Amino acid sequence: MTEHERDGLGPSHEVCPPSHQTLIVSPNVSDEEKENERRIQPRVPIALRVEYKRLNSFFADYTKNISRGGTFIRTANPLAIGTEFMFHLAVPSLEEPISIRGKVQWIVKEGEATESQEPGMGIGFVYGSEVDRDRIATTVENLMVEQLGPVLYEKLMGKSRDA
Repeated sequence: MTEHERDGLGPSHEVCPPSHQTLIVSPNVSDEEKENERRIQPRVPIALRVEYKRLNSFFADYTKNISRGGTFIRTANPLAIGTEFMFHLAVPSLEEPISIRGKVQWIVKEGEATESQEPGMGIGFVYGSEVDRDRIATTVENLMVEQLGPVLYEKLMGKSRDA
């Protein structure tokens, strides 16, 4: 298995340099393929407070779900696709919020929202180093286990945490 297959990157993804790894969907991919590709990594529904700055204003929204590779932030005012920004994620088990760099991969505007898809933005995590990747992956994995419990987590991920 290649590094890209392990990370869930399929053939329709471009790979960023290691210093800016994130999930980027190629523009020549159909909407259906984009939908399938952005769901490669298992997601867990979880609402966490997220804070970020846009121009001169600060925003506080909530995540809808999270995976090892990214999150969906519910918001009526999503940032533009391609926007890279720093956000702070409040994790109940941690004393301080964690700071994560993310890149807007896709958006759902209010007028495009449906009953099953709220307005907001899909964020791919951007890692500055392998240490960042490991730190965020461990935090997300711990959140998933806390939310689901170890048995459901293992079924969803197809592996034991100790594997």
